Amino acid sequence: MRFVVCIKQVPDTTEVRVDPETNTLIREGVPAIVNPFDLYAVEEALILKEKFGGEVVAISMGPPQAEEALREVISMGVDRAILISDKRFAGADTWATSHTLAAAIRKIGEFDIILTGKQAADGDTAQVGPGMAEFLNIPQATFVRKVDELDMEKRTIRLQSMWEEGSELLELPLPCLITTVKELNEPRLPSLRGKLTAKKAEIPVWGFDNLDVEEAQVGLAGSPTQVIKVFPPPPRTEGELFADAEPAEAAKIIADKLTEKGLL
Repeated sequence: MRFVVCIKQVPDTTEVRVDPETNTLIREGVPAIVNPFDLYAVEEALILKEKFGGEVVAISMGPPQAEEALREVISMGVDRAILISDKRFAGADTWATSHTLAAAIRKIGEFDIILTGKQAADGDTAQVGPGMAEFLNIPQATFVRKVDELDMEKRTIRLQSMWEEGSELLELPLPCLITTVKELNEPRLPSLRGKLTAKKAEIPVWGFDNLDVEEAQVGLAGSPTQVIKVFPPPPRTEGELFADAEPAEAAKIIADKLTEKGLL
């Protein structure tokens, strides 16, 4: 079996800076990590591989430094990784990103399950996973909290998709795509052997010329979403502390302040 995991490198900070000219995040000088939600997808792919055999392939679309994220998941046990990177992919919205990643997965060849985190910590759209499934014309299940059964003979997977008021039991034919939530598992830590393997691993870089895409379909040119302006929220103030006030008095002070601000 072949499990494809899509990961993203995201800024490891809440102090987001935005380029006023391009309306994109300034990533230079900002520590980066693997998107936390994607680690649950990686772990589930490794669990399924250990049970049913095959390989786990990780792909990431981003600048050259995103190779670091791929090496991290190799150290967890991923078999091989591919970086999708080209200046012509820059500025892609979720539509263009989904289209580019889908083209990369087609180039990989046959696959059984694509796994992604439910959303990226820097975008929070939860659109890229479902978008890939649509471009690849395969079934999908989002917010998966548990995999109940993978039937190799029937080539089906039974799982639980989490909703606000419970969960839904689904059965999908393979190949399919699932997006994962933190309730699914606990990501493993990299092993020493894994770190050595990751350090030596060769990670190919696929650019525009390696994929079956048109320039009008990728990057800014292929993005129907146009960002007019992006700005970070104002920093939070320290607030006020009413530690010496009695509970009833503190409640009245808070209520009065909320009323002054028009919140009550």
